[in-house]
Amino acid sequence: MNPIQELINLLNNTDKKLFRQFLQRKNKRSDVKNLALLNLIETDDIDGLNKLYDPKKNNDAYHALRKRLQDNLLLFLSQKTFESNHSDTYDALRLVVVGRFLLENDVVKIAFKCLDKAEGLAKHLEQYNLLNELLLLKLQYAHLPGAEDLDALTARFLQNQSDMQREARLNMAYAFLRQELQQIHLEGKIVNLTTLMLTTIRKYKISEEDLMSYKSIYQILFIANEYAAIQQNYGLIERYIHRTNQFISQADKKSSYLFYHTSILYFLANFHLRQKDFVRSALYLKEMMDLMLTDPAYYTLFYLRYQLLSALNLFYTGFADDAIALLQRSLSNTKHRYKPEDIEDVRICLTMFLALCNERGSLKQLTLLTRTDAWYEKKMGMLWTIRKNLMEILVHAQFSNIELAMSRLNSFRRRYKKYLLKTSEERVLLFLKLVETHLLKPDVTFETSYRKKVLSLLDGAGNNDIFTLSFIAWLIARWEKKTAYQVMLTLVQQKSL
Repeated sequence: MNPIQELINLLNNTDKKLFRQFLQRKNKRSDVKNLALLNLIETDDIDGLNKLYDPKKNNDAYHALRKRLQDNLLLFLSQKTFESNHSDTYDALRLVVVGRFLLENDVVKIAFKCLDKAEGLAKHLEQYNLLNELLLLKLQYAHLPGAEDLDALTARFLQNQSDMQREARLNMAYAFLRQELQQIHLEGKIVNLTTLMLTTIRKYKISEEDLMSYKSIYQILFIANEYAAIQQNYGLIERYIHRTNQFISQADKKSSYLFYHTSILYFLANFHLRQKDFVRSALYLKEMMDLMLTDPAYYTLFYLRYQLLSALNLFYTGFADDAIALLQRSLSNTKHRYKPEDIEDVRICLTMFLALCNERGSLKQLTLLTRTDAWYEKKMGMLWTIRKNLMEILVHAQFSNIELAMSRLNSFRRRYKKYLLKTSEERVLLFLKLVETHLLKPDVTFETSYRKKVLSLLDGAGNNDIFTLSFIAWLIARWEKKTAYQVMLTLVQQKSL
């Protein structure tokens, strides 16, 4: 997708009308072709582009027109974001802009009042970069009547510089950990998480006190959660969960930490779900919803993630019908502002629920997962995409689309075999081989040797995760007179003991 199309996709119908009006106001001549180009891009009229310029004769003019349209889109989006965002951060930024304008025009008393209010907001929000700009502005005009004492201003400025350096070190450490995580994920790099964390903390000279904030706890938990997902073993991060619980119980509950606090509760709910502690997961979800209800913006941001974890808790505790209904309602209420990744997460989960319950509706849901594997790998991750492809094979096999299932299986092996071997995930290839054997020779499920191979998967160190158990349950259900869901519930209960 080209950059202009990506920017246009961020606009809803009302925004597009406003953008056209924005262009009309900017156009000083009647022969400007930006509106015509916008119409052609929106309608995907490739041939129509030749009506603007002859590509052979005016290639430079055409690209200059595209560049100007892109620049105008960026300007419009920046103004729209600034005007429509009502967060405290933007309020503080607006006050700084107004304060600077007033100082430049000698309206000193009101200017300093604006800057004082902005400083209070920025300090409350721990916006150190904004505080730095604001305090520099106050220092620049410290000679004017009504300005603060220079020594007091200087002391606050130097303290803020120290806070900025501390935050910079934390951000560098987080960036380094994310990079390491990517190598673990895509290249199969073997890393001990605790050792990696300690090495990183020493490398960037981060103190224990620096780690005791909502933002740093969120960043650590994000890394830990991703690491556990890749390893499919959430027991590996239990010490970080314990530390997080201690922090949450003692920390101040400020509205400025709402995003981080809500995210942390989401990670905690997910951890206990994956550890099969469904009661504690539900308790964290209740806390999460209580926070979400305090701010409409965050309610929208976390809504689908909350619904997904709620449905998973219901499903894995025996309430499949309620879980399916919950996800169906969530998808029917899907709005333009929800992230595509969250929508895809809900849809694949619904597909899994229906398939495990032997519902043919899972086939329809599969057809709605329309994005390419490359998109899924980039946005959802390799593990997610591999599970999606495996599920697709199983669903088609379940409803007797054997040729299609075999085709998908062969495509999967071509695309992911090398990656799975590189990341030491031979167990996926072993599972795939058992599925292939069943597809080629359905009666193999009556053979004792085949059943032993399937049941031996349950003994694998990394096969205790609820999603992995769901895949194994599908194979066991081939010879038991039960649905895969019934088998899965039994396996989860056994593994929870």
